[in-house]
Amino acid sequence: MAIPDDLVQDIFQPDGRIRLEVLTEPALDALRATLAQARETRWDSVRSPHVFMGLLAAPDEGVLNWVDRLGTDLTNILGQFQELFRQEGVDNVPALVLSREFLSDKAIRLLREAHQRATEYQRSRITPMDLLISLLTTQNSIVAECFERIGVTAAKLTELAVVAEHYARTT
Repeated sequence: MAIPDDLVQDIFQPDGRIRLEVLTEPALDALRATLAQARETRWDSVRSPHVFMGLLAAPDEGVLNWVDRLGTDLTNILGQFQELFRQEGVDNVPALVLSREFLSDKAIRLLREAHQRATEYQRSRITPMDLLISLLTTQNSIVAECFERIGVTAAKLTELAVVAEHYARTT
């Protein structure tokens, strides 16, 4: 599915930095935690699993509800992903900022898909659940693949996320 140019331009400023006004405060908190997770796991760029770890490290009510519905422990799942994606033998991790130059192609696509999802739901700002659901439904999602290896399908993860999102909106 092609993303119109006007949506793409709304995600990044001309200098490549993410437009903060297209993010809710909880989504911005999660993206800041994403940067910390990339540094913690010794990467020099932000990958989609880092976005997932950022959502877990700075969870909003919807993410907490999703983890609860998944029947797992937030700290445990975050630790497992940190261990799985930690790079050994890297001494100096450069400073990372919320800018296109520090994001992998998949992370950029994820942000654009989350923005498109927010727009489809008549919202001008991306929520953590937009990020999570986009992360789970994107083609070739490494996060969804990790869950599928332990028997939880992307469809089930997404279903639980949509229910958690609805619950968070109604409470």
